[in-house]
Amino acid sequence: MILYRYILRNHFIPFLFSLITLICIFLLQFLMKFADRLVGKGLDAWIITKLIVFNLSWMVVLVVPMATLVATLMAFGNMSQNNEVTIMKSSGVSLYRLMFAPIAASVVLSFLLYLFNNEVLPDANHQAKILMSDISRTKPTLSLEPGFFSQEVPNYAILARKIDQNTNILYDLTIYDYSNAMKINVVTAKKGKIFFSANQTKLIMALEDGEIHESDVENTTMYRKLRFEKHKIAMNADLFTFQQSGPTSRGERELSVEDMKYITDSLYQIQASNIKYLESEVNKYILLKDKFPFKPAPVQQQSKSVEKMKNLDRVRTAMNVVISAYRRVEWTQREIEKYEVEIYKKYAIPAACFVFILIGAPLGIMVRKGGFGVAASISLFFFLLYWAFLIGGEKLSERGIISPFMGMWSANILLFTAGLLLTIQTNLETKTISFEFLKKFIPKSFEQKAEGNENQDS
Repeated sequence: MILYRYILRNHFIPFLFSLITLICIFLLQFLMKFADRLVGKGLDAWIITKLIVFNLSWMVVLVVPMATLVATLMAFGNMSQNNEVTIMKSSGVSLYRLMFAPIAASVVLSFLLYLFNNEVLPDANHQAKILMSDISRTKPTLSLEPGFFSQEVPNYAILARKIDQNTNILYDLTIYDYSNAMKINVVTAKKGKIFFSANQTKLIMALEDGEIHESDVENTTMYRKLRFEKHKIAMNADLFTFQQSGPTSRGERELSVEDMKYITDSLYQIQASNIKYLESEVNKYILLKDKFPFKPAPVQQQSKSVEKMKNLDRVRTAMNVVISAYRRVEWTQREIEKYEVEIYKKYAIPAACFVFILIGAPLGIMVRKGGFGVAASISLFFFLLYWAFLIGGEKLSERGIISPFMGMWSANILLFTAGLLLTIQTNLETKTISFEFLKKFIPKSFEQKAEGNENQDS
C-alpha cells in the first residue's frame, strides 16, 4: 500500500498542473475564437461568466484524458530518471505491479468522467447554445457620430450635430420618426440625452427645448407643430439589450445516453416500417413487370404518341415513389448513426484515461525524463493521433462508411494494443529512448557558440 500511495502521489501534482494548463489553453482558444461575437455588445459580466462556465464542461471532458497521459509520462519518467524503477524491479516488483495503482485510479476516473459526460455535459451544451444564440442576436451598443444620421434603432433616424464626450449630451438634434406609417414626425431639439430604461427594454431619448412637426400622409393639407421644453421618446431597444430565450429543442450533443437510446429505438421502429414500405413499392413497380399497377391507354381512342407520353408519365411517377421511399430509409439510417456515434463517444472518451495509462507508463520509463516539456512533446503526438481517429471516425460513421462503434472506438483499440505491447516489452527488458539524434538538426554554429560559452564560464 505504501508503494501504491507513493506512485499515486507522484501522479497527483503533474495531473493537476497539466489539467489546469490544458484548460487554460482551451479557454484562451475559445475566447480568441468568439471574441468578435462578445465585444461591444454591452453584455453583463455575469453573462460572460455563465458562457465560459458552460463551455468549460466540454473542455474538461477533452482535457482529463490528456492530463492523464501527461501525468503518467511525468511520474514514471521521474521515477525512471531517479533510478527508482530499476531499484523496484531489482527488488522483485514487476512493472505490472507498479502500474496497478494508476490503472485502478484511471478506472475510477473514467467512471466519474462518464457520469460528468452523461449528466452534466448535455445540459451545459444546451445552455451554452441558447446563450450564444441570444448573444449573436444582440446588436452592439448604439453609437452616434456627430454630423451623421444613425438608423440603428428601427423606425428612427437620429442626427446629432454635436456630442459632448464627457457628459454624453447631444446638441442640435433632428429625429425622424417612422414608427407610424400614416404620419411623418420630425422632432428637433437643442439638446438631449439617450439612455436605457430600468428594465433594458426601451431606449429613452430625453429632449429639451424643441419642436415636433407632424404631417399626415393621406391628408397632405394637415400639419401640426408642437413646442416643448422637455419631451421623452421611448424607442424599442430589443436589438440592443440581451434577452435570454426559453427552452428550445435539443440536438444529439445535448442529450444523455438514456435519452438517445430512447430516440434510436423509435427510429429503428420507423426504419422498419420505411424498409417494409420500400420493399412493397419495389415489388409493385419493378419486380412484377407482368402485373404493372396501371393499365396502358387504349390505342383506339388516341394516337400512339399520346399513349406513350401518358405511360411514360406513369413510369416516372412510379420511379419517383421508389426513390422517395429509398431516400426516407437513407435519411432515417443517417439519423440513427448520428445518435449512435454520440452514444459510443460518451463511453469512448472516458475510456481513454485507462488507455493512456498503458501508453504513458512504459514510455515514461523508456524516456527517463520527468519534465513537463518532454511529457507534453510526446503526448502531443498521441493527442493528434487520437483526435484524428476520433474526428475521422465520427465523420465516416455519420456517412455510413464504417459502423459507429468502430468510428468511436478505433482510436482506443489501436492505442490499447500499442500500450499493451509496450508494457509487455518494457516489463521483459527495460529500454531507453534517446534524443541524441536531434542534435543532427541543430546548426553547428549554435554548438560552437554553446561550447565557447562553456569554456568562458569555466
